[in-house]
Amino acid sequence: MSEEILNALNAAGLDVLACMHCGTCTGSCPSGRHTSLNTRRMLRAARKNRNILSDERLWLCTTCYTCQERCPRQLPITDALLEIRRLAVRKGFMLPEHRKVSELVLKYGHAVPLNEETQKKREELGLEPLPETVRKYPEALKEVQTLLRACKFEKLLAEK
Repeated sequence: MSEEILNALNAAGLDVLACMHCGTCTGSCPSGRHTSLNTRRMLRAARKNRNILSDERLWLCTTCYTCQERCPRQLPITDALLEIRRLAVRKGFMLPEHRKVSELVLKYGHAVPLNEETQKKREELGLEPLPETVRKYPEALKEVQTLLRACKFEKLLAEK
């Protein structure tokens, strides 16, 4: 499995050997200040062929791209983490919270569907109860669901 991680890093254009371990990515990470995320260590573990697919810290990255923008070697760090996440999902590793959000997207076309209370608040503010989203246009929701099913999205959500 670790070879798959290295292939995912290569697919993202990250030459893991080019990293000089300066720590700029970790020191720049807003999420790392408040969580146990250490981007440099995550990528180093991947480089050393350690299986990080089930590591919950992989999901703490908010994909703000700060690490990537500040990397002195211009390595695509965030892109590499996203590739590793994609591989993790294909292998059945996903946090329950991400699985729930994905289920909501498949069902409603949104990660946070509007409830009646929110619709009433929108009306009180002079807005239409439903914004210009697939919720307002049921045919668009069917198209989104068709696309997601064509990509076998629901199979990614099946727990393994």
